[in-house]
Amino acid sequence: MNDDIHTAEGGPEQAFRTGFVAIVGRPNVGKSTLLNRLIGQKISIVSSKAQTTRHRVTGILTEGAAQFVFVDTPGFQTQHRNALNRSMNRTVSQVLADVDLVFFVVEADRFTDDDARVLEVIPADARVVLVINKVDQLRDKARLLPFIDRMQALRDFVEIVPLSAERGTNVDALIATATPLLPEGTPMYGEDEVTDRSERFLAAEFLREKLFRLLGDELPYGIAVEIEKFEVEGKLRRIFAAVIVDKAGHKGIVIGKGGEKLKRISSEARAELERLFDGKVYLEVWVKVKSGWADDERALKSLGYE
Repeated sequence: MNDDIHTAEGGPEQAFRTGFVAIVGRPNVGKSTLLNRLIGQKISIVSSKAQTTRHRVTGILTEGAAQFVFVDTPGFQTQHRNALNRSMNRTVSQVLADVDLVFFVVEADRFTDDDARVLEVIPADARVVLVINKVDQLRDKARLLPFIDRMQALRDFVEIVPLSAERGTNVDALIATATPLLPEGTPMYGEDEVTDRSERFLAAEFLREKLFRLLGDELPYGIAVEIEKFEVEGKLRRIFAAVIVDKAGHKGIVIGKGGEKLKRISSEARAELERLFDGKVYLEVWVKVKSGWADDERALKSLGYE
């Protein structure tokens, strides 16, 4: 007996596949850029600073007969300096224990001790696709094959895909390669959904990205964003946000001379949020000092860290 399901045209119908995919790697290998590229819009903040992604961010891609639920994790922290880093590492471990597939992201022709530590955290029975990112930055392309050989000696990866998340090169091949590795099942989300995170959460993330981008090397380590009020009036969103710093001396760095720095941060964040929400945004931002918040479990919980 033939158990194939047939379409109206008479050909076999492909079984729908759906599953959770963790995106892991050391800080700054391009995990958030890859997630944003995969789902086609920005939901995870991108920065050249380490530890930009502190929360689990879920992106959803429904394409053809498959739905990927991507989990973007914090870069695994190899120096357990405080409660914030411990919280970030807990998130990575929890994610890895509860997914169908892992994308382990490394930079082309670069495998560090920190990469090795992340690889050690991935469970031995996990199905892992090695994603070699930033191939566009590799001057000598002949170095790629020997690098792949070295990586294959470290673990039995189910697939290896070189790509450039920044340029989008070979990202389609990653989806095509990963689709048959997902379990069969029904969609968990609607076709047009791209994230399960709330607008309130995304507002905090986008504001935090502007802090990272516009403060540059001046950025204080102990910095966070707290949305104190989020109101929706038709297509208008009123957002009231506090930038949390660890020391009183950091307040002036964020505000800038005559308030110019904070004004620019707020203005650029508002413009991006208006594009994201497709409507007007009123954004009010101020700076608050909460000493020791990054090493206070209760303060971390109040700021939304898991």
